[in-house]
Amino acid sequence: VLLEADPVFQLAEHFFCLFFAFEWTTRFLSFQKKWFGLKDGWFVFDTILVLMMVLETWVLSLIMLIAGGSSSGGLGNASILRMARLARLSRMARMARLLRAMPELMILIKGIATATRSVFFTLCLLCLLLYIFAIAFTQLTVD
Repeated sequence: VLLEADPVFQLAEHFFCLFFAFEWTTRFLSFQKKWFGLKDGWFVFDTILVLMMVLETWVLSLIMLIAGGSSSGGLGNASILRMARLARLSRMARMARLLRAMPELMILIKGIATATRSVFFTLCLLCLLLYIFAIAFTQLTVD
């Protein structure tokens, strides 16, 4: 439960909830006629996700604080909401649509993935050299 988590995790959860709510509000205000939002399937999907996130992060936390602050405050098991959070992962389906629309982006991603191997080995070599020189300078300064 969010109320029992470390303050860092609580802050991160509230930040993400605020960010997604701001994103949804910005998208909602961008429609000339607000009911056009009902015709956009992705917007309706995002509306459901943001609504679930706000309910879980702010409303459920407030209810639990009022009910006594413990995880067993008469609310039963709230794990269904946790499972519903997995629906947020389906937002990644947008990336597939974006990659199909812009193949240049896929070329860039493949190039970055290819360069990752050589950058990793360069980093390993630099760490090895740093380790060797650290030992050498430590031995020189001991005497």
